[in-house]
Amino acid sequence: MERAKTRKVRVGDIFIGGDSPISVQSMTNTDTRDIPSTVSQILKLEEAGCDIVRCAVPDEEAGEALRKIILQIHVPLVADIHFDSALALLSIRNGVSKLRINPGNIGKKEKVRAVAEAAKDRGIPIRIGVNSGSLQKDILAKYGRVCPEAMVESAMRHVEMLEEFDFHDIVLSVKSSDVREMIECYRLISGKVDYPLHIGVTESGTIRKGTIRSSVGIGALLAEGIGDTIRVSLTGDPVEEVRVGRDILASLGDIRGEAEMISCPTCGRTRLDLIRIAGEVEKRLQSVHKPIKVAVMGCAVNGPGEAARADIGIAGGNGEGLIFRKGQILRKVKEEDLVEELMKEIEKM
Repeated sequence: MERAKTRKVRVGDIFIGGDSPISVQSMTNTDTRDIPSTVSQILKLEEAGCDIVRCAVPDEEAGEALRKIILQIHVPLVADIHFDSALALLSIRNGVSKLRINPGNIGKKEKVRAVAEAAKDRGIPIRIGVNSGSLQKDILAKYGRVCPEAMVESAMRHVEMLEEFDFHDIVLSVKSSDVREMIECYRLISGKVDYPLHIGVTESGTIRKGTIRSSVGIGALLAEGIGDTIRVSLTGDPVEEVRVGRDILASLGDIRGEAEMISCPTCGRTRLDLIRIAGEVEKRLQSVHKPIKVAVMGCAVNGPGEAARADIGIAGGNGEGLIFRKGQILRKVKEEDLVEELMKEIEKM
């Protein structure tokens, strides 16, 4: 499905929305005041393919650390602010590429105006982020419960505060830990605004469960053409968030220039250690940046045919296997040489 038309917002040296590629975001879990640890983690996120990184700014020391952090990294940095307009202004002065702050939570209109004007002067967008645990009391009382309509109304209230000061470099998120609710929230708000949408399932869980929940929620929306930037929220190493996010995009064809692997689930016909081989191939492909599909199949009889649409692949036999390209067999090799010979063929492509 064609992607929803949204306005383009600049974040550092990349764009969100419009015809820009869907970007992958993550957030550091280091103490931002610990500059070496924070920089080290951001560099690892960059290496994994993260496009935008967010840091918590709980106090002035963390806000001051941003300046030194930015000098040592290569991706746009987002300051995550709660309630304190002074920290937002400090982060802007120290060179962040984006703010994550809800204007309705920072007090009087004068404070909202100050943040909006400072951000506008520097060309810094603001992400408004509403989730199921952050609804205003009057909205919650109006609906009597957390629901998509309440969350969207809350987000629109924040939007109107910025629009009042002629600020329109806005990105929106309306996340929920309930996957169905999250999907419906984004469907509703996508029909109301043309601001780019940051999508994700909040508090999605540990790496295994969170990957599943995020893949279902984010994948469903992207398949409908909704979403301009994503974050997979996992309880674990944020590098895993980036890997999962990129895998979600790759599975929908929204990342170009990346190797994609498919593999069969194994069955009684399998006569080699396919699980080990598939794991090794997947690991080796992390450093391959070519738009190719690689197949790892367990059966030499059906494998090449079932994976005929793959660019290159291997299919197992009894202690040996076949290397094939576009369903055509190239040669037979010993099981212990399969991965290495496959990688040689990939290098030639």
